[in-house]
Amino acid sequence: MYRMRTLSALLMLLAGSTFAEPSAPQGKVVDNPYDLGPLEAITPAERARARGYSPYANRDFPTRALFGDTHHHTANSGDAFMGGNRLMPEDAYRLARGEEVMSSTGVPIKLSRPLDFLVISDHAEGLGVMTEVYEGNPSFVSDQTLKRCSEMMRAGGEEAATATNELISAQAQGTLPAPVQDPQTVGPVMMSVWQQYTETAEKFNEPGRFTALIGYEWTSVPGGNNLHRNVLYRDGKATADQAFPFSSWQSEDPEKLWEWMARFEERTGGKLIAIPHNGNLSNGRMFELVDFAGNPIDRDYAERRARFEVLQEIIQTKGNSETHPTLSPNDEFAGDLGVAGWEFGNLTLEGEPESPEMRHTMYLRSGLMRGLEVEEKLGVNPFKFGLVGSTDVHNSITSIEEDNFMGKLPIQEPSPHRWDHVSKQGFGKTRYTWHYLGAGYAVVWARENTREEIWDAMKRREVYGTSGTRITLRFFGGWGYTPADAETRYIADIGYAKGVPMGSDLPERPEGKAPTFLVAALKDPMFGNLDRIQIIKGWLGADGKAKERVYDVAWSDAESRRPGKDGSLPPVGNTVDVANATWTDSIGTPSLAVVWSDPDFDPAQRAFYYARVIEIPTPRWTAYDALRFGIEMPLEVPMVQQERAWSSPIWYTP
Repeated sequence: MYRMRTLSALLMLLAGSTFAEPSAPQGKVVDNPYDLGPLEAITPAERARARGYSPYANRDFPTRALFGDTHHHTANSGDAFMGGNRLMPEDAYRLARGEEVMSSTGVPIKLSRPLDFLVISDHAEGLGVMTEVYEGNPSFVSDQTLKRCSEMMRAGGEEAATATNELISAQAQGTLPAPVQDPQTVGPVMMSVWQQYTETAEKFNEPGRFTALIGYEWTSVPGGNNLHRNVLYRDGKATADQAFPFSSWQSEDPEKLWEWMARFEERTGGKLIAIPHNGNLSNGRMFELVDFAGNPIDRDYAERRARFEVLQEIIQTKGNSETHPTLSPNDEFAGDLGVAGWEFGNLTLEGEPESPEMRHTMYLRSGLMRGLEVEEKLGVNPFKFGLVGSTDVHNSITSIEEDNFMGKLPIQEPSPHRWDHVSKQGFGKTRYTWHYLGAGYAVVWARENTREEIWDAMKRREVYGTSGTRITLRFFGGWGYTPADAETRYIADIGYAKGVPMGSDLPERPEGKAPTFLVAALKDPMFGNLDRIQIIKGWLGADGKAKERVYDVAWSDAESRRPGKDGSLPPVGNTVDVANATWTDSIGTPSLAVVWSDPDFDPAQRAFYYARVIEIPTPRWTAYDALRFGIEMPLEVPMVQQERAWSSPIWYTP
């Protein structure tokens, strides 16, 4: 049962791109972390009079959707520097907060709109070492090979390319010169670079305007299989500087990372979370049911993972990790090439190629499903995570909108050849070309733009991810939402008062009730209208195996666009003019809202639910490149895609 709304987007944009900015009603609420009063017992008129004149005063819940990037590399990352990046953290922050910068390849770049926050997550392994080699740090250029490479890199042109390729090859073969592998030499250098980075973060952190969260990447890649985590600090420089980040040079085992995080918190009083990324390149290791040593995971493992890994990165430039068509054959959007996952197995292809059997433990929807199965056995869900998007750019430039896509590395910055792997010099791999995605954003619901508020929103999983669009999305779950609740302007008022937001557990079930969900979405004002809202459900069947289903719950043109006999919804249409890289918003709708009740609910079955919002088709970055460079690409290269947003799940436990 549902009801839809297509009100003017302008109404929803009042008071800062949020669906609701009301005050907290009077009264006490049970099982509600936001301490709002119950709304069912009073009429809208009584509620309006009781709250006082201003509906926006005395609010006590998150009202701001803040857009940012939790996965960003500068020239302090060795692979980024050797890939040609010369932009430092200061350049990254300047761009993120709205200034124009010059890329490493000489392209002037500016974002369509500033970001609200940025996490520079350079690799802890060899942090800043290659930059110091380039700068001629005496600790390194005493070695003749490094001295020669330093001089060649600074000379530029072909000499720089030769030196860079030499270092890349030496790194891959484990034959880098001794000074850059000697802990006594590189340790002080890396700590100095870390302290410079945290100092720059303090400089650019402006509470209320722009947040520079401190973080880094722990880069575990056993056999080429991606187990990377981005570690985010709640605190500032004074806390972060008390220890150099734990790196995979010390251990590639995630449990060792969690142990270090626990010790760091105990010793410093600080707080940390870790965000795994690119499950689609883990070759089945992201959600495997054994630990790093191959032993079955136990309750202790599940508790520690659940404590520190409350989020997962669902999309970035290296692919979409939501699901795969072979896992979700009834999900028509699982195989959208424009927003697709990579089928390359792992990062290096040194290990076993990807197989269908691996996908159950590498894609996020399957990970959520595995979590239900493990919880049934261990009593703890190790895979209970919220969803964020981010970029993994290695050129210091979080610019991932399709008409403003600057690629991942400098070699993938705009050029007539970046789509074509055949033309690449030294990067003759398809994965480095048109397969890259212009993606994505991490979005948090916060009261204000500060480190503490953003980190706390992440910790409680009140976050969502997008593929690069700035859709605004609310998702609530409870037991008493009614269709009329989707028609109020004060969506958040109703949402928090009657239930819980994305990332939460449903409150205790009243006898005889099925869960109801209130979901509302508003288009990015600069990009495409909305096609539909879907709710994805995963549940634990009577056989102990998790199952999934996708429900279309709200869509545009509802009067004329009705589900067929098989229940599938007709496509929204396509207005994209590929030749001119443009489209019209003559289809779709600016906003959608609905209250939906699960028609297949079984109170005995564990379940999770998350919302997915789909835009109408719009041009992909490849279409903009074809237009701007006057080139023609093969038919296999996607030119159109449907951008989307994913909420964090809401869980039900019997």
